[in-house]
Amino acid sequence: MRFVIENFGCQMNDHDMEKMGSVLIDHGHLPGSMDDADIVIVNTCCIREKAEQKFYSLMGRLQHLRRKKGTILGVTGCIAEQEKENIFERLPFIDFSLGPSNIHRIAEAVENATGQVRTSAFGDDGRSPSLLIRPHNTRKGVKGYVTIMKGCNNFCSYCVVPYVRGREESRKSGDVLAEVREMAERGIVDVTLLGQNVNSYNNGNDDLSFPELLSGIDAIPGISRLRFVTSHPKDISPELIACFGTLRTLCESIHLPFQSGSDRILALMNRGYTSSEYLGKVEALKDKCPGISLTADCIVGFPGEEDSDFEATMELMETVRFDGIFSFIYSARRSTAAAALTGRVPPSVAHERLSRLQKRQRAITLDSNRAMEGTRAEVLVEGVSKNSPDELTGRTRTGKIVNFRGDPGLVYKLVEVDIIKGYANSLRGALPDTPGR
Repeated sequence: MRFVIENFGCQMNDHDMEKMGSVLIDHGHLPGSMDDADIVIVNTCCIREKAEQKFYSLMGRLQHLRRKKGTILGVTGCIAEQEKENIFERLPFIDFSLGPSNIHRIAEAVENATGQVRTSAFGDDGRSPSLLIRPHNTRKGVKGYVTIMKGCNNFCSYCVVPYVRGREESRKSGDVLAEVREMAERGIVDVTLLGQNVNSYNNGNDDLSFPELLSGIDAIPGISRLRFVTSHPKDISPELIACFGTLRTLCESIHLPFQSGSDRILALMNRGYTSSEYLGKVEALKDKCPGISLTADCIVGFPGEEDSDFEATMELMETVRFDGIFSFIYSARRSTAAAALTGRVPPSVAHERLSRLQKRQRAITLDSNRAMEGTRAEVLVEGVSKNSPDELTGRTRTGKIVNFRGDPGLVYKLVEVDIIKGYANSLRGALPDTPGR
């Protein structure tokens, strides 16, 4: 049978989609499209209300598809875990529901559905076979993800992750290193390590620490670029900071969410650090790796946020000058401590604050991109540009998009590109010695 996986959410969900596809292919199923699929799986996210709304809207449309074609429908991911058996009351037409730690059962769930047997599986009891799936037959190109751990023990007051992804669980370093070696042998050169809080990798275990794991991957022949997401500022160690500018493959970029510049709001969020402590980590990173690219997450309109709190956020943003920020209005999530807080910020105020922050960040990002004009950067060519069939597109080691004219034979190769113009969201480049550039 042919299958389609519709995906919502983060890079971890992207990789879970790869894993499920790999398992289904191993069991004889084939990738398809929405037009010819016998199986439609929706991999879900509930980190914000908007993602849930999009999911339920899609399920309404898929219900008509099921009535018309008898399509097998399944739900996986964080909404499945959040709702558990209740999801069958709201979506009685689906055939199965699997939480993130149970996606290894995807082929079993499909097989059961063919016999009109409903499948549901949630939680993990501290053991998650899904963590160990290697998507050997769904990877394309020269970039790939590797999950090194799952879950989070921090319980930030606004965050649903500990409730839907469970407690922290790390893969053994030997298994991670073996997967990366296998990827290198398949031609993958750019590896991103995934985890809800990678800085806690192997905490309390008799195994490699996270910095030691990075060093081990750095020594694997064929790997040119190494990245990781996501880091929690309170857990980033001096040993990890020391890896930047030292390890050959570790890219000069880090995603380090700050969420707020106000110490009062950070305490309400249960983030475990102050703004000055955050800035101290940033200063240490910049000292160790000048030119490092910093991106972050930020929430505005958190319960109790006053004008002075928001101004503290703006001040931190100005001090750090991030290359990019993923910014959102606070979204109350079921089961989280923040959902019970008083002092809700009026939507009009929250939207005005978000608009102001994003406008300023766009200007900072443009300044950062323009500062690269006249420099030369290593670019991993990812394909033909979506904007022009005559151009190629790729990314620098700091994650910036570069568009330039070049031979399609350069796709998936590392090339040196001269940066000639910085724009709001990308860079214009030219290969050295390009005539008339």
